[in-house]
Amino acid sequence: MTHLDAPENPQPAPPVPEDPPEGATNPWRLRDFRLLWVGRLAAVFGIQVQSSALLWQVYEIARQDHPIEQASLYLGLVGLVQFLPLLAFTLPAGEMADRRDRKLTVVACVGLEMLCAVAFLAMALHGAPPLWGLLSVAAFFGATRAFLAPASQALLPMVVGRPGLPRAIVAQSLAFQTGAIAGPALGGVIVGFAVPAAYATSVMMFLIGATCLLLIRTSGKPPAVDQQASRWAAVKEGLKYVWTTRIVLGAISLDLIVVLFAGVALLTPIFARDILHVGPEGFGLLRAAFGVGALMMALYLSRYPIMRRGGLWMFAAVAVFGVCTLTFGLSKWVWLSALVLFIGGAADMISVNIRQTLIQIATPDHMRGRVSSVSMLFIGASNELGEAYSGVAVRFLGPIGAAVFGGLGALAATGIWARLFPGLRKADRLT
Repeated sequence: MTHLDAPENPQPAPPVPEDPPEGATNPWRLRDFRLLWVGRLAAVFGIQVQSSALLWQVYEIARQDHPIEQASLYLGLVGLVQFLPLLAFTLPAGEMADRRDRKLTVVACVGLEMLCAVAFLAMALHGAPPLWGLLSVAAFFGATRAFLAPASQALLPMVVGRPGLPRAIVAQSLAFQTGAIAGPALGGVIVGFAVPAAYATSVMMFLIGATCLLLIRTSGKPPAVDQQASRWAAVKEGLKYVWTTRIVLGAISLDLIVVLFAGVALLTPIFARDILHVGPEGFGLLRAAFGVGALMMALYLSRYPIMRRGGLWMFAAVAVFGVCTLTFGLSKWVWLSALVLFIGGAADMISVNIRQTLIQIATPDHMRGRVSSVSMLFIGASNELGEAYSGVAVRFLGPIGAAVFGGLGALAATGIWARLFPGLRKADRLT
């Protein structure tokens, strides 16, 4: 085993310290981290509840004038109009996170998200709004998320320090998974009562999140950088760092490829209705199984974080994820399908935790915003392109063939990336 910054990383690596004392690795003892965690949880809740209301409202309006096939396309537009500004602004946002106060950037972005929820609420209170109005606000919301992601990723190490980073990343993932599981469920219940009530709930969640983040005392000012350098030159510097730092490049690109091939989120309604014949109740079970597995693993890792042999653990987790996707495609029993999605979610959480830790540790603080922006851009691309790929794969291979091919693709990517990026495979200490 080698240490994290193996010979493939051209940047000089700082000395790897011995295992730090327990107090230094427990981020929950830090007041600012607790505020950051609650702020993130509230923001994720707000996003998920708002998303449930928006999708329901858009589909209901579209169905008034269009058949199901055409109305469904408007749901795709909701994701597309949020992804395009994410694609356009993420890299400049990462550069800005390395120049501007990261805490204030995060607070401002959550505040703008709250204003988007207010706009949705105002339109919902005035009856059926035009679709272009909803999509316009959704596009602005996507732009705010483009600036939020790099700044929040880069702020975390400033709050907890390097020793507490592995546990802090797990805890942040725990906040996200909690919101990602409970948010849609809560949003569905509130939407069933009244769409404006869902948007009002989102406004309240964003307000709580912004308040918690504003109360953080840790300075969000990044280390001094060359203010004379052009912004495009700074963006190119970040891209060059990712390209030349093999551990970072390997971790980011592996996630892109695996999610692109093996993401099964778009396949769950098809399997529930036409393969397993379990109806909407079974669909809910399949949708929840993956998130519950990720949540349970996040709870475990928050207490027992992976500190050694990080590279091997990550590749093993990706391989398990591929096997679970393959098994899901071949399963004829709903209990087995739910079980492998549960295990796949747990494996994905291990991979996410190690990947984010490796990227944060391998990146100098003055470049974390730009590197995080590249990472978030890859994640956004893998999610959106993964859905598009799944639709095309189902068209040509059928749902079972698409899932099986995706699982085999993830397993193949595991072996290829382990060979292409030996430094990533040999990465050892996550401190």
